[in-house]
Amino acid sequence: MLAGRTRAGGVLAGVAGSLVRAADARLPSLWAARLLSTEAEEATPVGSRDPRRPGPKADDEEVGDSVSFGFSSVDRSEHKGLVKDVFEKVAPKYDAMNDFMSFFLHRHWKDRFVGITLHPFAGQKHLDVAGGTGDVGFRVLREIRRAEEALAVRRNAEVESAGEVCICDINGAMLEEGKKKVAGLDIRDAERGLSWVESDAESLPFDDESFDTYTISFGIRNVSDIDACLSEARRVLKRGGHFCCLEFSQVNNEVLRQVYDLYSMNVIPYIGQAYAGDAHSYQYLVESIRKFPDQEHFKEIIEANGFRGVRYENLLDGVVAIHSGFKL
Repeated sequence: MLAGRTRAGGVLAGVAGSLVRAADARLPSLWAARLLSTEAEEATPVGSRDPRRPGPKADDEEVGDSVSFGFSSVDRSEHKGLVKDVFEKVAPKYDAMNDFMSFFLHRHWKDRFVGITLHPFAGQKHLDVAGGTGDVGFRVLREIRRAEEALAVRRNAEVESAGEVCICDINGAMLEEGKKKVAGLDIRDAERGLSWVESDAESLPFDDESFDTYTISFGIRNVSDIDACLSEARRVLKRGGHFCCLEFSQVNNEVLRQVYDLYSMNVIPYIGQAYAGDAHSYQYLVESIRKFPDQEHFKEIIEANGFRGVRYENLLDGVVAIHSGFKL
């Protein structure tokens, strides 16, 4: 394992040099190969930082009614509108850009997130917040339907499509892109099992204890108030409900961090301009990752909002992290 990491480090160092010399839209194949060797890592014990200190991170520039918008600080009342504008601009190209920028790895991350961390079950009532174009919500419904079919076989009974997935997003343009894909889904009773709600993650329009499970993927770093979002997640979950969050995080491997920083800060906005005609929105998305709490701190924030059994795992040395916990 150590030898493998050493070899990978050498490869990454070479790629870093290439990116410095020419930051173009083509990431060298050697780094792409390294990306395919995603490895999950368990969390270390929680640290001693105060999870209730102002803002999600000490350097988040959140003072009074100001909150971070990428590397800038904006009035809290303006933040939601700015984020909404970003996703309205990227909505038409959002799915394709995810594939392009992550070398399709986001699909693997989401498969693991849904199939292993969430582990859907028959009859499940699920809420996918910041659900955007439905990537995660569709995966959840597909696994629910498979679980229902397996249960019917065991019971020698008719299959009952009781499970439901509600895809919720503050941006109507993203939801409309998702709705366009429903007809082509290979999921039994997909239309009946899906609902779409345009709403703010910090003020959900659902009754208390409405859902068995809650997911938020690549979305919580864009909310104006992380505590409010987590509080709402806990409120709408049933007792024993499962909270799961998939988000970009802090890279643990120093060589990979340098390469990742070069790629994300210099290449991704360029790709956004070249492919989607919008460099500024992708610049914000990259900057928002840098301002998000690290794995341990975010774990503490989740615990401070009442969740129990909170844990996380790193994917690709922390490029992405999955956090999960329960309402007990």
